[in-house]
Amino acid sequence: MGGCHLCFLFLCLSSAMVVVSGSSSMNNNLPIIAFEDGYTPLFGDNNLIIHNDGKLVHLTLDQGTGSGFVSHELYLHGYFSAKIKLPADYTAGVVVAFYMSNGDMFKKNHDEIDFEFLGNIRGRDWRMQTNFYGNGSTNTGREERYDLWFDPSQDFHQYSILWTDSKIIFYIDNVPIREVKRTESMGGDFPSKPMTLYATIWDASDWATDGGKYRVNYKYAPYVAEFSNFVMHGCGVDPIDENVAMCNNAQNSKANIIPKHKIKMENFRNNHMTYSYCYDRARYQVPPPECVISLQEAEALRKLDPATFGGGRRHRGGGKRRHHQSKGRKAEDASF
Repeated sequence: MGGCHLCFLFLCLSSAMVVVSGSSSMNNNLPIIAFEDGYTPLFGDNNLIIHNDGKLVHLTLDQGTGSGFVSHELYLHGYFSAKIKLPADYTAGVVVAFYMSNGDMFKKNHDEIDFEFLGNIRGRDWRMQTNFYGNGSTNTGREERYDLWFDPSQDFHQYSILWTDSKIIFYIDNVPIREVKRTESMGGDFPSKPMTLYATIWDASDWATDGGKYRVNYKYAPYVAEFSNFVMHGCGVDPIDENVAMCNNAQNSKANIIPKHKIKMENFRNNHMTYSYCYDRARYQVPPPECVISLQEAEALRKLDPATFGGGRRHRGGGKRRHHQSKGRKAEDASF
């Protein structure tokens, strides 16, 4: 099954930590599970199709509905990953998400960790954003947006989340792209309650592409997102049982990015990050407490959009998007 049994808890969490401190090839040694062993359909009926004995899943958006799946278990910390291939051509208004959330259980104080892929008009690339919330802190947007160094609709690429009690690290193809370190001043804003994993495709025409200027055009449907190589390597818990405390007690927390990967992350962020809330002076006169300011990042963003990142009045950066807890239930190697 996708979750770790408690008798193997320490081994599982220790292995997840090694993913970061060792070479990136170690990620490939983690077990890949079949869809049915870790996930179940969430919505969309026939718009979710399982192929190759559970090794590949297609999520489809058409005029009738989007689609999605959800993990069998709740997890408190671990390493979670999938390879994803996005729809091609005109994809404005389409959002594909791979994320963790407990919004169904904690409607007013939920936690969340997101990968979101935002579609675009023909001739313009997909954009990707990462985000997180803790204890319902949705009023403090913590999103970052990026261009990618590849076309995510042409081939599969691996997107991974490492979540411990002290940090969150996002990866693309084993390259760390964002690290969030928990600080005492964050309080409950750091995700700390058990969450399930989700993947969805849905119509987010109201905000996804240029703030809603370009909407989903269903003459290009169906839109199909493909998922494979599922990795779920964490501590599966029953939230009403004492397993949560056991997960916290066993948590290693020594997740560190080795120097050569730190350089890759810095290069990615300096060259591909197009928005970060930490530098948005129109939204936050003082950056939120977890922000670690980089002069190189600040200068790159200021050159990209001086109005948002240089202290001007006009704000047209990433902006706080309209948040959907259910995310649609209703409706190549890096050269750096």
